[in-house]
Amino acid sequence: MNFALGRYFPADFPLHRLDPRAKLLGSLLIMVGVLGARDLPALGLLALGLVATAALGRLPLSLVLGGLRPFFWLFLLTFLLNAYFTPGSPGPLGTSLEGTSQGAVLTTRLALMVLTASLLTLTTSPIDLTDGIERLLKPLRKVKVPAHEVAMMMVIALRFLPLLAEEAERIKKAQMARGVDFEGGILKRLKNMVPILVPLFMSAFRKADLLSLAMEARCYRGGEGRTSFSELRFGLGDGLALATSGLLALVGTIW
Repeated sequence: MNFALGRYFPADFPLHRLDPRAKLLGSLLIMVGVLGARDLPALGLLALGLVATAALGRLPLSLVLGGLRPFFWLFLLTFLLNAYFTPGSPGPLGTSLEGTSQGAVLTTRLALMVLTASLLTLTTSPIDLTDGIERLLKPLRKVKVPAHEVAMMMVIALRFLPLLAEEAERIKKAQMARGVDFEGGILKRLKNMVPILVPLFMSAFRKADLLSLAMEARCYRGGEGRTSFSELRFGLGDGLALATSGLLALVGTIW
């Protein structure tokens, strides 16, 4: 399964070399711009910015856009609920024109949010992502927030997403080989998901247990006394990238 969210694409291109704090803050600004955009032209501008970002990172287009495929049913459900249940002028197939427009905007927003998060994880290694989140949360240590532990949990959760997606695909193929039919109506498909979900949960627990044992074997004790081999330095390129993200988000919001 092509699951880009949480996966790292190793390379040595300018986008990969940016400070993770700049990429984190830039991604947050883009997401704010996506939420603030009120129509499809504004969202289209933000989409062009994300496409340019993917090109700068030399990321395969099939990997970036293919990462939206696992969320297809979420996008479709969002569009249909708005198209059919938003009151307004009558449209085709029993929909409303206002609902169709609103559904298109909300669906595009969701897709751009997923793309933004995917670009962040594809161009930032787990170690850099952990360091970046920890540095951004560092001021919260004054109010007893465990910055390192929070950053580690967030990155581990992200990294588990593609692993679980691959495991689900493997279990599905194994069940199909045993004669389980995943075709048919919605109710039948939901019923046939049980042979996938139960082994998937068991596999997730096993992976979490193995991860905890591996971390304990490496004497992991949290962020206390932890040092970094390379220090993060915010450079001119990072500032330009952050300013570009802010400008793009601002233009998309006030369009």
